[in-house]
Amino acid sequence: MASKAPVSTPIDLASFVEYAEGSIVSRTLVDRKAGTLTLFAFDEGQGLSEHTAPFDAVVQIVDGEALLVIGGKEVRAGAGELVVMPANVPHSVRAEKRFKMLLIMIRGE
Repeated sequence: MASKAPVSTPIDLASFVEYAEGSIVSRTLVDRKAGTLTLFAFDEGQGLSEHTAPFDAVVQIVDGEALLVIGGKEVRAGAGELVVMPANVPHSVRAEKRFKMLLIMIRGE
């Protein structure tokens, strides 16, 4: 599948996806067999319920602060910070205040 983001062009992640009241907005930047890059904007009070994924994932906070629960442990991460979520470990994401994140899903080994 072709890249959704401009190829070989710098992207300002913080402005590449907009907040929407009462919603989670996502924008796929890259979707390949080996993995994906997806940019999210979470409005205050929004989240993703606990789930597992068969692949490692990396979350890079672009704006604001996220509350993640990984394997039952609360992890707070702010703009510029990165969190690794291991494969097959339950995790959830919650926006106590609005935030943006880049999700890097690694499917390959």
